[in-house]
Amino acid sequence: MEDGRLGGTLSLMRIKPAAGSIETGWLTFSPRLQRTREATEAVYQLMRWSFEAGYRRFEWKCDAANHRSRRAAERFGFSYEGVFRQATVVKGRNRDTAWYACIDSEWPALKEAFETWLEASNFDASGTQRQRLGDLTASILACRDPML
Repeated sequence: MEDGRLGGTLSLMRIKPAAGSIETGWLTFSPRLQRTREATEAVYQLMRWSFEAGYRRFEWKCDAANHRSRRAAERFGFSYEGVFRQATVVKGRNRDTAWYACIDSEWPALKEAFETWLEASNFDASGTQRQRLGDLTASILACRDPML
């Protein structure tokens, strides 16, 4: 964050160079970082690095019950691919996992959407966005999440 304090984490995982796929995970942003330019730029930079490194597919998976994460995935331009039922067990309960991804052919349009959204001119003097990222990425989505 601009004040130098840690605001969250995100990482790369399930890295499969032979398949050209990579996943972002362990994404945890503090409330003061959520839905900020910094949070969006962090996701954008990770996506950019992945596609520029030659990955063909960038994945986002989350607990299907986590509607905030599902909305964030779509906002960032990840297309909905379905729910893997009973994908794992967490704290003694079945967890369904919602899958999202963006692919290399979508990257140029996604990159343009992120860069347009991140432009200083997209924000007024109080920091309020003029254009929503979700509006910029909506036409890129191959499939929308029917639960949202």
